Amino acid sequence: MLSQIALATGFVLILMGLYGALTHHNILRMIVGFTLADTGVNLVLVAVGYMPGRTAPIMDSAVPVADASARIIDPVPQALVLTAIVIGLGVTALMLAYAYRLFRMRRSLDISKFTELKW
Repeated sequence: MLSQIALATGFVLILMGLYGALTHHNILRMIVGFTLADTGVNLVLVAVGYMPGRTAPIMDSAVPVADASARIIDPVPQALVLTAIVIGLGVTALMLAYAYRLFRMRRSLDISKFTELKW
């Protein structure tokens, strides 16, 4: 039940983020939308990797090696989410740096003002 709620919440965050990124003209609001969608993707990955009734993937006396495949959670989705969080933070920082540079050069964050490269 909990994983279904997390899965639904993740998809709602993805949709909200995409809606915000596609409908706003302000670059900062677009960045917030992309970050919200990134958080939703991370939540969906965690929800997909969740298995009820299983324990953390730590091999000790609590989990015998013979029963490990049936009693532990697969750590790969969690490792992927940790990596995605770090990459998402770097991408967000890069987008904010570009937005800051655009604002310093043009004194505007409205995306419709930047039309030089349109053909």
